[in-house]
Amino acid sequence: MKVDIWSDTRCPFCFIGKKNFEKALQNFAQSDKIEVNWHSFQLDPKMKTDLSRNHYEYLSDIKGHSLQETIKMHENLIQIGKNSGIEFNFDQVKVSNSFKSQILVQFAKEKGKANEMEELLFEAYFILGKNIDDVEVLSEIGGKLGFTKEEIETAVQSPELTELVNNDIEEAASLGINSVPFFVFNRKYAISGAQPTHLFSEVLEKSLSEFLENNSKINIVSEGDSCDADGNNC
Repeated sequence: MKVDIWSDTRCPFCFIGKKNFEKALQNFAQSDKIEVNWHSFQLDPKMKTDLSRNHYEYLSDIKGHSLQETIKMHENLIQIGKNSGIEFNFDQVKVSNSFKSQILVQFAKEKGKANEMEELLFEAYFILGKNIDDVEVLSEIGGKLGFTKEEIETAVQSPELTELVNNDIEEAASLGINSVPFFVFNRKYAISGAQPTHLFSEVLEKSLSEFLENNSKINIVSEGDSCDADGNNC
């Protein structure tokens, strides 16, 4: 059964949602029947990389709050992150456009390493203070998964991978997805936002149960002449 996840690598709630979902999956008895499919999304496609400002300063500017108010508003988010095993370093975050990192996720997906790439990109952006719009940084991240610098440089410039990113973004729009993280279970149930682990567990259980039940039955769309098990009509 597929679980489709739309995510932006510069979204803190996407990082939290990933951690909570993974905890649910680790404790799920039938996790071997789950296929996770990562999709690209950009919260602010027009955002320009600006290394002169950190996360707090950037949000203070675009939201119109004072720097002190912005920092204060993040206290709860930082605690939620800690509860999920994340030590956010917002004062170290480099304000970076995420499109190139989304291309890297698409590249890793083709190699079966999308989940690992998502984790490394989140870590680079929110914990290590890396510029995820920098090809050198992306090459370092790719190297941790065994990819060469040449492979990463080629991937970032790939029209095909760029198209895959845009296709994911367009699909999200067609589905009415305007915020992330967004989890879709078996193309039937959806969870929006960084929900607690127990909710992911409940939806995994329900959606997989229905998936297995539906796939154990054959829906006949047309019947013609045939032989039956008793040898009739043969």
